[in-house]
Amino acid sequence: MKFPSFSSTPVLTVLLLPLHLFSGSAQHATVNITSDSYFYGQSPYVAPAALPSGSSESWTTAYAKAAEFVSQLSQEEKSNLTFGVRATKTRCVGFIAPIERLGFKGICLQDAGNGVRLADGVNAWSRDCMLALRFSNDPYLCGVLAAETVRGIQENGVVASTKHFVGNEQELNRNPSTNSQRQKVESISSNIDDKTLHELYLWPFQDAVKAGTGNIMCSYNRFNNSYGCQNSKLQNGILKEELGFQGFVVTDWEALHGGYVAAEAGLDMVMPSGGVFWGSNLTAAINNGSMNASVLDNMATRIIATWYQFGQDLEDYPDPGVGIPRPLTAQHVFLDAATVPSSKQVLLNSAIEGHVLVKNTNGARGLPLQDPGLVSVFGYDAVSPTKNPTQRPSNRNSQIINQTMIVGGGSGANNPLYISSPLEALSQRAYEDNSQLLWDITNVNSTAQVHSASDACLVFINAWASEGYDRPGVHDDYSDALVNNIADQCHNTIVIIHNAGVRLVDVFIDHPNVTAVMFGHLPGQDSGRALVSLLYGEIGPSGKLPYSVPKKESDYGALLSPTPPEGVYWLFPQDDFREGVYIDYRAFDEKNITPRYEFGFELSYTTFEYSSLEIMKVDGSSTDEYPVGEIVEGGQEDLWDVLFHVTASVANLGTVNGAEVSQLYVGIPGGPVRQLRGFSKVDVAPGRLVDLKFDLQRRDLSIWDVVAQKWQLQKGDYKIYLGGSSRDLPLEGALNI
Repeated sequence: MKFPSFSSTPVLTVLLLPLHLFSGSAQHATVNITSDSYFYGQSPYVAPAALPSGSSESWTTAYAKAAEFVSQLSQEEKSNLTFGVRATKTRCVGFIAPIERLGFKGICLQDAGNGVRLADGVNAWSRDCMLALRFSNDPYLCGVLAAETVRGIQENGVVASTKHFVGNEQELNRNPSTNSQRQKVESISSNIDDKTLHELYLWPFQDAVKAGTGNIMCSYNRFNNSYGCQNSKLQNGILKEELGFQGFVVTDWEALHGGYVAAEAGLDMVMPSGGVFWGSNLTAAINNGSMNASVLDNMATRIIATWYQFGQDLEDYPDPGVGIPRPLTAQHVFLDAATVPSSKQVLLNSAIEGHVLVKNTNGARGLPLQDPGLVSVFGYDAVSPTKNPTQRPSNRNSQIINQTMIVGGGSGANNPLYISSPLEALSQRAYEDNSQLLWDITNVNSTAQVHSASDACLVFINAWASEGYDRPGVHDDYSDALVNNIADQCHNTIVIIHNAGVRLVDVFIDHPNVTAVMFGHLPGQDSGRALVSLLYGEIGPSGKLPYSVPKKESDYGALLSPTPPEGVYWLFPQDDFREGVYIDYRAFDEKNITPRYEFGFELSYTTFEYSSLEIMKVDGSSTDEYPVGEIVEGGQEDLWDVLFHVTASVANLGTVNGAEVSQLYVGIPGGPVRQLRGFSKVDVAPGRLVDLKFDLQRRDLSIWDVVAQKWQLQKGDYKIYLGGSSRDLPLEGALNI
């Protein structure tokens, strides 16, 4: 894995090979490799998975209906279900053509990470757990949020597409390219051993499948030197057999690199078109005997079963692509899903809760602001974009964007209904409390001058990231110089950083006049309103860091930068994940590196105290070495059995209301020092105490046994830690298996 990472049952061969065998290292090759036949066998072949009969009553019904539907189709109609066509009336980025004689209206596929892209008034908001921590490279946290996201999307009959499966950990060489010698360079190969795959990169996908995700999107990269969208080990062996996935697999856009072999490997749908590989070529493969017709039947049935599972066959279900006309200016029904009474407050709350205070000077300086008469504002990030939808920087190597950053770039970008910028919200506050606001946004370097009467100076900077290219660094000299220049002139300098991932702060963090630093992350359209409520103490900050912030870039070692094509693998770039499961706080714990701010860290306007840790085994629960349950969505059903309860209490010792995200960590024998295995956010009034309860499931306490190909409980003592961050853990205990 390369930094940053924000993310990818029975088998024929277990992956116990040394990493150098995955990548065909220089020990085995002394000249440039020019054919991918060199890598054959590094990802084992798994035969096409059997068609599910349904892991639940609803899926069973959906598959019965789908079987009847598909039985009425011609070979060509079945094939047409498996590849996209250009939609003539909508702006769907992917579209499956209708079969009107059977009442099938087609399927619209659309980007929707932060709202439906190109739609008028559809946004996304956070569920309760997202108000505690955000998506990160921690598998447990990412898995909980993935499951919540899947359930939230699908409860309204929309199929969630969980991506990218799997190992999509850098953007450099994510797609084939041509080098300076006009030679084809294949996509990067993420070379991941079986144990690391299951315990780290597969974990959140397993949670998404358990939550019932109807779709999985395979990734651009190769996995152990086999393209992700035609990797039978991943799609047939792991996803459809081991995890019991009920839905269908779709390519990322233009990620298909083979014909019927990809279908046999478990791919069900290709986007945005059949290209040169599928379409008529797929039916030709059946006609000439290259592919069994049952494979196409399986693909079509999975797609139609998913369509039935989410009620998209019902008469009152909207037409595919509703609200996304082609062209956008065409007359159409305006979708107003974003102004339902509850959503506006939830969006604001989500923006508030995403802020993390990491430095604060108590007293007259720092936060919250104490009725300032004059506030001065600096920095390019304080102002609204010049257009909506917002644009990404023209320079792909840019580390910042010259506007307030509310979302990242790429497929997850959207066009919000409005944008409340920090400067606009601060101006409104100045109007309301009769204070004065000065600002200098045009001085985009370190030459800005500060009014000597300023009670507080707010400096706004950002750290940009986008799909399609890797961040060139985790801080920039330009913004650091601006902060230090203002701090040299202002006794109460407060830094707000809108960041898409880790941003180093050590260049200015110890400046005596930098009194507070807050990571605002990607707050969305209510950015300014949310920030002002925090700056002025209307509500206290309670977000937690979903990553560690190191003191220097070298703390990451080789994980800092993406892996380029090099050596004998000039045409077949290799990324060997030699670090295994040791990334982020696991790596810092293992290497005894002290970060500037650890995973799960935050400061509050109050103080919390933990007490009364208790660990109880659930009566009748089995702690046998291996699970024995049937395969359901997510894997063997007893992986989700609760084996232990952990309880404790947290008290608010301060004088203001506060919310605390309590975090449970487990030290599994022989594994990392500690791993997140639970979190809970509670509101605690001053002087009050709140009880906490966590459940530990079998999977939470297991490691992946690469020989048995099962999750395995370890014999011995498990350490239990509870507290406010990965390194602030005042309560410790143990359980024994």
